[in-house]
Amino acid sequence: MVAQSGKDLLIKVDMTGAGAFQTLAGLRASRLSFNAESVDVTSLDSTGGWRELLAGAGVRSAGLSGSGVFRDDASDERARQIFFDGETPAFQVIIPDFGIVEGPFLITSIEYAGAHDGEATYELAMASAGALAFTAL
Repeated sequence: MVAQSGKDLLIKVDMTGAGAFQTLAGLRASRLSFNAESVDVTSLDSTGGWRELLAGAGVRSAGLSGSGVFRDDASDERARQIFFDGETPAFQVIIPDFGIVEGPFLITSIEYAGAHDGEATYELAMASAGALAFTAL
C-alpha cells in the first residue's frame, strides 16, 4: 500500500435517515479508533500461569473524532441537531484504499473555539452506538 493523503479520510453523516451521506463540513483532521475489552478466564489450571482470554467475548466499541473550521453548512447544522436530540444516526468513515466503516454513532461532545485574530473552529467526539459494518474498497 502506498502512502495516503490524510484529507482522504472522511467522516460522513446520514443527512436524512435514508442513506444520504454528506461529508462533515470544514474537517481538517479526523480519527477512528477501535477498542475491544477482554474477558480474563485464567484459572489455577492455566498452563504455566499464563493469562487466558475468552475469544469472541467482551464489548467492542469504536470512537470517532474530528476537528476543523466552523462553516455552518448543512452538515454542521445536522451534527448540532443530532447532539441536542440525542440521536444515533448512521455515520460513514471512508478510509482510503482500505474500506468504509458504517454504523450508528452518538455525538458525545461538540466544542467551538475561536481567537480574535483567527478562524472559528470546532471539534466533535462520537462513540459507536451499535453494530458497525466494514466494506472493503
